[in-house]
Amino acid sequence: MAKYTPMMEQYLKIKAENKDAFLFFRLGDFYEMFFDDAIQASRELEITLTKRDSGQKEPIPMCGVPYHAAENYIKTLIEKGYKVAICEQVEDPKTAKGVVKREVVQLITPGTVMESAMLREGENNYIASLSHFQDGSYVVVYHDLSTGENRLALIMDGWDAVIHELYNQPIKEIVISSNLPEQLQQQLKGKLNVTLSYQDIVDFNAEYRDLCENLNDERLLKAFSRLLNYVQHTQKRSLHHLQQAKVIDLQHHLSLDMYSKRNLELTETIIKKGKHGSLLWVLDKTVTAMGSRLLKKWLERPLLNQKKIEERLEIVEGFIQAFMERDQLREVLKSVYDMERLAGRVAFGNVNARDLVQLKQSLEKLPEIKAILSGFQGEEINKLADKILFPNQLVDLLNTSLVDNPPISIKEGSIIKDGYHSQLDTYRDASRNGKQWIAELELKEKKETNIKSLKIGYNRVFGYYIEVTKANLHLLPEGKYERKQTLTNAERYITPELKEKEQLILEAEEKIIELEYQLFLEIRDQIKEHIPQLQHIADVVSKVDVLQAFATVSEINNYRRPSFSSNNTLTIKKGRHPVIEQVMKDGTFVPNNISLNSERNMLLITGPNMSGKSTYMRQLALTVIMGQIGCFVPCEDAELIIFDQIFTRIGAADDLVSGQSTFMVEMLEAKHALSHATDRSLILLDEIGRGTSTYDGMALAQAIVEYIHNNLQAKTLFSTHYHELTILEESLPQLKNIHVRAEEYEGNVVFLHQIKEGPADKSYGIHVAKLAELPNELIDRASEILEKLENEGKPTTDGDTEEIKSGQLSFFNEVQTSSPTLNEKQIGSSEKVIKDLKELDLFALTPLDAMNELYRLQKQVKKY
Repeated sequence: MAKYTPMMEQYLKIKAENKDAFLFFRLGDFYEMFFDDAIQASRELEITLTKRDSGQKEPIPMCGVPYHAAENYIKTLIEKGYKVAICEQVEDPKTAKGVVKREVVQLITPGTVMESAMLREGENNYIASLSHFQDGSYVVVYHDLSTGENRLALIMDGWDAVIHELYNQPIKEIVISSNLPEQLQQQLKGKLNVTLSYQDIVDFNAEYRDLCENLNDERLLKAFSRLLNYVQHTQKRSLHHLQQAKVIDLQHHLSLDMYSKRNLELTETIIKKGKHGSLLWVLDKTVTAMGSRLLKKWLERPLLNQKKIEERLEIVEGFIQAFMERDQLREVLKSVYDMERLAGRVAFGNVNARDLVQLKQSLEKLPEIKAILSGFQGEEINKLADKILFPNQLVDLLNTSLVDNPPISIKEGSIIKDGYHSQLDTYRDASRNGKQWIAELELKEKKETNIKSLKIGYNRVFGYYIEVTKANLHLLPEGKYERKQTLTNAERYITPELKEKEQLILEAEEKIIELEYQLFLEIRDQIKEHIPQLQHIADVVSKVDVLQAFATVSEINNYRRPSFSSNNTLTIKKGRHPVIEQVMKDGTFVPNNISLNSERNMLLITGPNMSGKSTYMRQLALTVIMGQIGCFVPCEDAELIIFDQIFTRIGAADDLVSGQSTFMVEMLEAKHALSHATDRSLILLDEIGRGTSTYDGMALAQAIVEYIHNNLQAKTLFSTHYHELTILEESLPQLKNIHVRAEEYEGNVVFLHQIKEGPADKSYGIHVAKLAELPNELIDRASEILEKLENEGKPTTDGDTEEIKSGQLSFFNEVQTSSPTLNEKQIGSSEKVIKDLKELDLFALTPLDAMNELYRLQKQVKKY
């Protein structure tokens, strides 16, 4: 069999070391791909697939992209979840013996991109690592290469808790051990839609000792080392901007499981998966990219520490009270670039001179920001101002070294100021004087020859030349000019004098470019020493930006500062849904009160569809979250409880990836809440039981209400269409009925969206169907059927009616032995089913077991 060519042998060797990535193999001005990489890349990038001779009998598949345009192609592959290995020539082709040496200089993955075009300004780009330990604990590490941020969370509550934790962060890639069970790997990919990468080396790298000072647990150290080893392996460089690892104490933050984050639409909407329409969309009045990222982090992890919450609220109030100063602060902040990511690019080595000018301009705004902050009233704002320290040495360096408007490229000169470096000034003087000499020579030659069209030009092939049109050749003196090039209408000449100056000028220009590049690298290295200081400044400015955003949105939308209860009481007067009221800009949103306390733990909400039950529940959760991140809240007045967790079961959706129906998703979400809630939690359950038959659903709904009331005593809002459940107020002392008011007018339903005490009188389901403009014939028929069912408890057909044999039981009325439709056998069967149901420990069963048990009971009844 014929061997591959030496170059292709080199390719295959490098590809074998990067099997899970597209290998961008540098050949001249192109990155080439071969074999399966070429076939797949041509499809994903929509580029032409060609062939290349490789020393084999048949040519091999090949495709390529120009190296100067590679960034966009790489971005496309990364966004689709792929990895790209960049393979460059690492020796000069002129001095190479045989095939030019090539190496992978960087492995770009979804979680490790650094180019600004591949990053979203207001979002972190996290890569996570997951480590499992013998004691059953897990450690999740989050890392943002673009900012250097490192955070760790120790999870002791099992695998489900890991999934919920990872879901709540915007991660693109997870680094795991190759020994993680395949079933768990599939869950990570299916539920989180991430790229999986593998790193089994967890040995600690002493180079990063300073980053680990906060890690006093061996598990944390190993988990952090796994991630660091992977990042260093992929980036193949020292990363000076990595920040000290911070441990996330999950006990210090309000916990939001994956269901609640999705259902409440905190950072993105359920349907469109976009920011517009989310709580983040309403609150994000930040003016810097750093502030926008921090706001998102705060939303994902609300606080439990009342002192820290009050500190934020104090600053927000101070900003609100001084509108002019706050507006001035916003204007100055608009001039601040993303210092956090600029510092990362300095360390990474992909920063350019224009980036550094932006950094300088941002730093020069610090004294003004500090002065404005010092003008506000309030101790907490003054503390923020005191944390802003002006980096004089760094700003002086940037001011003296870089021109004000440099080019993007750092290898073409024109980036260093005159006077910064004496040798550079000497070269520049030679270049400028030489060019002046050329200009003077041109005037002199024109005068001596009397050829007005004579000109001195330059190109890279021939250097400097004197060009004379052929019509004027007779005017040239003999022996002075040496012919260099013949054109169609002109001749080009050189002189010994011109050649001597050319050498001086070109040497100077070449040395200028080379020296400017070296000086820029030295400047960049000096800035690296200031990276911790830059990151501290970025942190303070980010907090200022988020808190002014809270003040801005609070003033615009008439929010109020909440207080926090010391006696387990929650009272909101005229509360509003922060998002919906922004969508309903006509001012028609109806505010409502809410009251919960130790004697009133549960509210059972009845009322028709579209009346606002779900809105009422969501607005409570969003108000709580806003309060616990330190923002004012949408109401006239609020006394809130600091909740430890929020659980929601709102909306209906299949989980097709996991093969679960709407009802199964409903049961799993309910189970998660019931398994983890405490008496300091908030539970919101909307229409539990609607995914199954009426009486099955009603039985489950009642059992869940009773379980929460008797076992958890969590603050709970429970909305339902099962009006029979309203009787529970008589047996459950902490449960109170409320309803959303609706009225009938001339055969139509009018939704008033007002919350009132007591149960609703009817569900208005047919009226809602009428609003949806179902056919009139269908509406009339439904009304006829409903009337008969309400009057007789029987369905009707167009012909004779048939007696209903539902096989279902009422769970709210005792079986009447005198009923004409029940015989003794049926009564006995019913009593046995009721006895079995009462003895059933529903919450000791899985949702599937519960469904099977209900099915068994139903079959027993149907026998009779």
